[in-house]
Amino acid sequence: MALTNYTLKNRKLETLVENQTSYSLSSAEIHVFETHQEAEKILLKFHQPVLASMLEGKKVMHLDNMTAFDFLPGESLVLPSDEMMCIDFPEARMDNPTRCLAMAISEEKIRETIQFLNESRQKMDGEWAFTDYNFHFTNDIAIQQIIHRLLFLATENHPSKDVFADLMLKELIIRILQTETKKIYTEKTMQLSSTHRLAFVIEYIRNNLNKNLTIKELSDKVYMSESNFHRVFKNELTISPIEFINNERIKLAVSLLQNPNRQIKDVYTACGFNSLSYFNRMFKRKEQVSPKEYQSRVIKLHGTRR
Repeated sequence: MALTNYTLKNRKLETLVENQTSYSLSSAEIHVFETHQEAEKILLKFHQPVLASMLEGKKVMHLDNMTAFDFLPGESLVLPSDEMMCIDFPEARMDNPTRCLAMAISEEKIRETIQFLNESRQKMDGEWAFTDYNFHFTNDIAIQQIIHRLLFLATENHPSKDVFADLMLKELIIRILQTETKKIYTEKTMQLSSTHRLAFVIEYIRNNLNKNLTIKELSDKVYMSESNFHRVFKNELTISPIEFINNERIKLAVSLLQNPNRQIKDVYTACGFNSLSYFNRMFKRKEQVSPKEYQSRVIKLHGTRR
């Protein structure tokens, strides 16, 4: 996501390291930082929770309790208030600047959104709460578009921009929370499965992909009605239980197709698909090629490596 010509033209470049251009909204402040020369150990801190999103170039981030990592365009980082960032700019130059957006969001707006979620979109276990640790993730299309839109609104001289921005901030907070929840449950399933019903269901799905899994069976496992289970599952993971099951089955199929000796028929039955045509359709939708084409590429790649 590059800055618009309008934004670039209407900012002052006063320093080559972390030049800051700031815009105010009623519930957030948006800061655009630009660096045009190599630099190391630049310190930055905000007194409110902040969403940092890379626009151009590359940073190396050093944060408490995290191994140093590359921060790249299309990625975001949520930090709690007063979290110190130490940043390196190993590739920044005049013709290759590093640009990053930092959005400090009012804690009142966060509390208001959390309250809305807990009253109208209850979790399967516990309550919604905004992250109190450093959360690094890749933006999905929706989050990327919201960030882009908020930056546009902040630079626009529109009488209703704060009204529009408040609605978009609410959506942004909800989508970040859903992204975090999905990441936690899908990456730490085994650790959570004994105490969290959603993690238990995910682990059960992954261990039984070859079976005919139904919403009734899954909802019974966690003592919920089918409609409530479907609603809560989708609220927390942003996809329906059936979509999740199909995604997991395709992941398993991709793994099995690494073996050039596996027959397509064996693979789709091992993954729980009852129809070859449905398997082909789901696989192509996810991987952009048919299972047969995918396996042919694997065989060709293995042959090249020999």
